[in-house]
Amino acid sequence: MSADKPSRAAGTGRGSRQISRELVLRALYERLSAGTDFPGLVSFAEEAREYAEANTGFFRELLEGVLKQLSALDTALEPHLDRPVSELSPVEHAALLIGAYELSHSLNVPYKVCINEAVNLAKSYGGTDGHKFVNGVLDKLARVARAVELQAAGR
Repeated sequence: MSADKPSRAAGTGRGSRQISRELVLRALYERLSAGTDFPGLVSFAEEAREYAEANTGFFRELLEGVLKQLSALDTALEPHLDRPVSELSPVEHAALLIGAYELSHSLNVPYKVCINEAVNLAKSYGGTDGHKFVNGVLDKLARVARAVELQAAGR
């Protein structure tokens, strides 16, 4: 994924947080594929045309949070996967990490929004049915990470 790749969000009326999540997905892809460190990932994102439209504070917070919690997030995801984390595609893995982080750490964001945003990223960048996989895994994780919220919603 190149930093100068046209944004899939361009012209769609997507908000700055959605653009930030897209940039985080692309940065995580770079991390998972090439092992790039945090400063390199930020520079990578800053080169993207849509970076100016992003909520840069949210972008940095989300990227840094996912990277700091990477091992814990993978551990939380593992019981809900049908294969080892190491066998996930980088795009699906990145979308799952974003969704898992938001489910666990962004309690002000409704669980349905956390899942939907990750699914939309997987639809835009992942394989044909990757979004279905991401949806299923995050739905199972939400039952653990957001049990109280789901119970209140009658789920």
